[in-house]
Amino acid sequence: MKKIILIGNVSCGKTTLTQYINHQKIEYIKTQALEFVNDTIDTPGEYLENRAYFGSLMVTSCEADQVLFVQDASRDLFYFSPGQAGAFSVPVAGVVTKIDIASEQEIRDAAERLELAGADPIFYVSPITGEGMDGLISFLQK
Repeated sequence: MKKIILIGNVSCGKTTLTQYINHQKIEYIKTQALEFVNDTIDTPGEYLENRAYFGSLMVTSCEADQVLFVQDASRDLFYFSPGQAGAFSVPVAGVVTKIDIASEQEIRDAAERLELAGADPIFYVSPITGEGMDGLISFLQK
C-alpha cells in the first residue's frame, strides 16, 4: 500500500479514514499531533486551518507516496487554496467524506472544491457505511 498523508480541516474525517484503512475500531479521537499508523500519516486539522503550520504538512508529505486532500461534504467549509496540490512534491488525490449524510449538491460542491485545489482523482466515501472505500483502498494499493 502507498504511504499516505491525510490533510483536511478539523472534523472532516481524516482519523476515521485512518482507522478504516488500518482495520482499527472506528471511534472518535481528536488528533492533537502528527499520528503515524502503519503507512498512514494522520494530521491535525489545525495544520491546514492555520497557515503557520502549513510548512509542516509540506515537509511531512515528503515521507509519503500520496497526499489525500480530505473534504467533508456535509459542511460548508473549505480551506484548500486553488491549485494548492501543486505545492506538494508527490501526487494529490481528493477524498469527499461523509457522503452518507450529505446531499447530492453538497457532494458535488465538495468535489468541485477539491478539483479546484488540483486534487485528482476524486473519491467519494463514507468509512462509517463503507460506501466507496473499496475504490479508495484499491487506488492506494496500486
